[in-house]
Amino acid sequence: MWVRYYPLFGLEGNTLHKNSNTPRQVSDALTALGINIRTARVRRRLTQDELAMKCDITRKTVYAIEKGAQGPSIGSVLSVLWALGLLDSVKALADPDADEHGKILEAATRPERVRAYKVLDNDF
Repeated sequence: MWVRYYPLFGLEGNTLHKNSNTPRQVSDALTALGINIRTARVRRRLTQDELAMKCDITRKTVYAIEKGAQGPSIGSVLSVLWALGLLDSVKALADPDADEHGKILEAATRPERVRAYKVLDNDF
């Protein structure tokens, strides 16, 4: 069940799952990732047990990843992506070159001029 949650931290209107502190967008992204991983596994005709053995994790962990659970570690998720040959797609996540908002914030705090660097001598 989804409920509206109004925290004190300026995130008014975020929809959170009733039994979780996870924003709805995060839960939706985890679910979509799980569906994509399951689709890739099925296309490769791998069972959950076979994939788990390749990744050195349990079948329950593979099941949890495919269901979009929050519990599995990022290492387990990346291991599954590696076993499926999809690890290269992760490189675009949080790429600083694609962070337009961060670039704007950095440019706003950049000084207008740069002062010359003074070389200090060791003559006391």
